[in-house]
Amino acid sequence: MNLRSSWAAEIGQTREDTRLTQTGVTTPLNTVQVRSGVLPGSYDGQYRLSGLWMEGASAMTATVHEGRAVIQGSISQGAYPVTLVASQVVTFAPGDAQFNRIDLVVARVYDNLYDSSNRNEAKIEVIQGVPGQTPQAPAVPPLTLPLWQVTVPAGAGAGNGGIPWNTALKDLRTPVVSLGGILPIEGAAQRGTYPGQYQDTPGGEFQRWDGGKWVSYPAGVGGVVPGSVSLAQGGYTGQYRDSTGGSLQRWNGSAWAPAFPGPYFNDSLDAGYTTSTTYVPTLIERTTNPLTLTFTAPPSKTVQVTFGSRMETILDTGQTTNIAGTAFMCLRITQGTTLVREVEDELSAKVGKPALPSDGVSASTIQRLNNLTPGASYTLTAYYRTSHVTLRAWFDNSFIQVVPQY
Repeated sequence: MNLRSSWAAEIGQTREDTRLTQTGVTTPLNTVQVRSGVLPGSYDGQYRLSGLWMEGASAMTATVHEGRAVIQGSISQGAYPVTLVASQVVTFAPGDAQFNRIDLVVARVYDNLYDSSNRNEAKIEVIQGVPGQTPQAPAVPPLTLPLWQVTVPAGAGAGNGGIPWNTALKDLRTPVVSLGGILPIEGAAQRGTYPGQYQDTPGGEFQRWDGGKWVSYPAGVGGVVPGSVSLAQGGYTGQYRDSTGGSLQRWNGSAWAPAFPGPYFNDSLDAGYTTSTTYVPTLIERTTNPLTLTFTAPPSKTVQVTFGSRMETILDTGQTTNIAGTAFMCLRITQGTTLVREVEDELSAKVGKPALPSDGVSASTIQRLNNLTPGASYTLTAYYRTSHVTLRAWFDNSFIQVVPQY
C-alpha cells in the first residue's frame, strides 16, 4: 500500500504511517521528505537557535541543553520528531597521545525495523573520530542529526585542562520551521524547495526563492535592493539596487549599470595654440591631444553639452602687423565611425580681439543634442582654429561636459 494515512483506519495504523503523514514542523526537502534540523527559538527571544545548545561542563564533558529537532529518514521511513526535555551531559574520550581528533555530538534515532539494532529509541551521543595529522570528522550514520563538532587536542585529559571549549566547538545545527514558515538561517543557506518560500538571513535580509535562487525581498516586489545585499546578478531587467558606493544602479539584463549615467566631463589645463584657419583637433605645445569625451545616450535621447576654453590670439613669430583676430573652438560629434555633426563656426565658442594686445578671455557655450539613439555611445572631439594665419589662437583650460536629460 503506497498511499498512507493517519487516523483513518480503525486498526493497524503503524509508526511509519504516523511519521509519513505528519505535516507540522517540517521544512520541505522535496515532495515527500523534509529537512533534518533543530526548531528555532529561545527563552527570551534574543536568539534564533537556542535548542540543543552545547557548552563545556568540565575538562572532558559538555552539556547539551534542551531542544527539539526533526530527523528525516529514507522516503519510506518518514521524519522522526525528537525532544530533549532536560539538559544532558556527554563525555569525551581522552585525546590521542600524538594527534588531534574530531568528534561529533549528534542526535540519533535507532529504529530496529530498519537498522536491526534491537533498539527503538532516540539518543544524544558522541561519535568519536580517528586521530591524525589532518583529522576528519567521522562519517554520520543514517537517522543521525549532527549538532556539534568538537576538536579534541592530542593529549587532552581531565588532568591537564582537557578540551579548550572556547575554541574547540563548531556549531553544526541548522534550523527548520513548519511548512510555509519563514526560515531563520544559521550557517550556509540551502537551496529553496518551491517558488515563494521565504527565509531570513543572518544579516537580517528577507529573501524569497524564485525557483532558481534566493532573491532579496525588496527586489522581488520591485523595490530598490539595499546596498548591504550582495546581489551579483539581477533578478530581472529593470531591477534597481543601491550600490555599495552609494549610486543607484539598474540591471540591464547582463550587468549592473548606473541607473542615471553621467554627467560626463573631461578637460585639459595645458595651453596650446594653432595657426590653422581650418579646424584641427591638435594644438601645438599641448601635451595631450585631442580633447575628447565619450558618453552614452540616455532613454530621453537628449543631452546638454557645454564646452569652452580660455582663448586669445597673438601675432605669430616674426609677424609685426597687429591685426584683429578670432579664436574658435567647436565640437565634432561621432557615433563609432559615423559622423553625426561636423564642426562649423555657427556652433562654436569663440573670442575675438581688436588690433590691440589683450589678455585671454574665457568663453563657453551650451547646446542641446536631440534624437540620439538610447544606449548608443557618442564621442565629442574638440576642434580649434584661428581666423588668420598670422595669428596664433591660444586655448587653455579647455573642457567638455555632457549632462543627460532625464
